Amino acid sequence: MARRLALIIEYDGSRYHGFQLQNNTCTIQGELENALYQFTKRKIRIAGASRTDTGVHALGQVITFVTDLEYPLKTWVNAVNHYLPEDIAVRFACEVDIKFDARRCAISREYQYNILNIKGRSPLRDKLAYQVNKSLNVAAMNRCCQILIGEHDFRSFVFLPEGEERSTIRRVDVADVRRKGDYIVFKIIASSFLPYQLRNTVGSLIMVGSGELKEKDFSERAFSGECGVMGPAVPGKGLCLIRVNYPPQWGPIGEGL
Repeated sequence: MARRLALIIEYDGSRYHGFQLQNNTCTIQGELENALYQFTKRKIRIAGASRTDTGVHALGQVITFVTDLEYPLKTWVNAVNHYLPEDIAVRFACEVDIKFDARRCAISREYQYNILNIKGRSPLRDKLAYQVNKSLNVAAMNRCCQILIGEHDFRSFVFLPEGEERSTIRRVDVADVRRKGDYIVFKIIASSFLPYQLRNTVGSLIMVGSGELKEKDFSERAFSGECGVMGPAVPGKGLCLIRVNYPPQWGPIGEGL
């Protein structure tokens, strides 16, 4: 009998060209499907909750797949981890309703961007944060975050191919910037995100913090409706998918987050 399993995945995205499967390049989805094949000797196609970009990390990515194999959940976790490379790991597994869709059933996604705000180099911390040497005004950055909260058209934060028609309206529930020791941490929770929206948002906030962009100009550009005027995009290495949130009706998927 077919069953749908959901796995919560953690990964260091440094050496991967994003989550989504691509030909002739290394991706998170490719590694996961290969590990599942090594364990089950069957080709299993997975679906993810969020298509993280090149170099982006995850603490709580959610994937699902359908199988008729009756292995216990613990066996799935241990066996798939055995075949995965060291920079990808299964944290949790549960069985979900056969109709559950990791992407469409999600009500929000939480991301965090780490800015290492120090002078000089830090090789150990470079992989998981974007370093900015200049002093940043965190209060000004945080004030700009507040205008992002609510339902808005985020067309200004993305580049759309000519002629492409798609909705650029998204709902942001939380957005803030805080200093934590040597780090400045940007946190955002929203219904979903457009390609490069987050990296362009952080790039614009850094410009505000450094004084290169006035708060008033940030606000005007953000909702100007002019495609791609926010940015520049910061590197993916500072960005991490923290968790994906689901309504209680879908059962124990949230327990592993």
